[in-house]
Amino acid sequence: MKPVSERRRIEPWRLLHSIYSFSDRWLKLRSDTVRLPGGSTLTPYHVIEAADWVNVVAISEAGNVILVEQYRHAVKRVLLEIPAGHVDPNEDREAAARRELLEETGYGDGAWHTLGALHPVASRFANQVHSYLALDVRKVGEPLQEESENLHIREMPWADFVAGLQSGKLRLFEANQMSSVFLLHLYATASSDPAISKLRL
Repeated sequence: MKPVSERRRIEPWRLLHSIYSFSDRWLKLRSDTVRLPGGSTLTPYHVIEAADWVNVVAISEAGNVILVEQYRHAVKRVLLEIPAGHVDPNEDREAAARRELLEETGYGDGAWHTLGALHPVASRFANQVHSYLALDVRKVGEPLQEESENLHIREMPWADFVAGLQSGKLRLFEANQMSSVFLLHLYATASSDPAISKLRL
């Protein structure tokens, strides 16, 4: 492998023109015309602009991870998930995560930790997904689910959740949610706090 100093620099694409093919309150489809580093033109290159997303790994005072089951129409199946949602315009990301946890499960309070942000689909989506750990959450109200939501709340001991993942008997089939669990593993591995370090996978 060549030393870093000898490697060819990766050039960004040059944006020549953009039009919006579709736009509503959920997303925008942007169609770009770009000049590639080799000099050729690529058109259209479609980019989806959507609000940032938030994922929450929430652990109750009893040591249970708070999960939800819901139907996902795009894949036509019921999925087991961690609480998640989108960030409203001008909304703080942690505030959005707290809101989504409360709306979907009725849980709140606790100690919150930022796990980091990732691009969910860097080739097409322009947004980011922000992951949080919420420790010692408690039931503070009833869920306030939207009309399109029919969520079943599940609580599972953290040890059972980890054992299920390790055995393959349990999966979070939405990839960006599995990435949040992995970010938690990295965060817990680096932590000297026993309450957090015990959450390693």
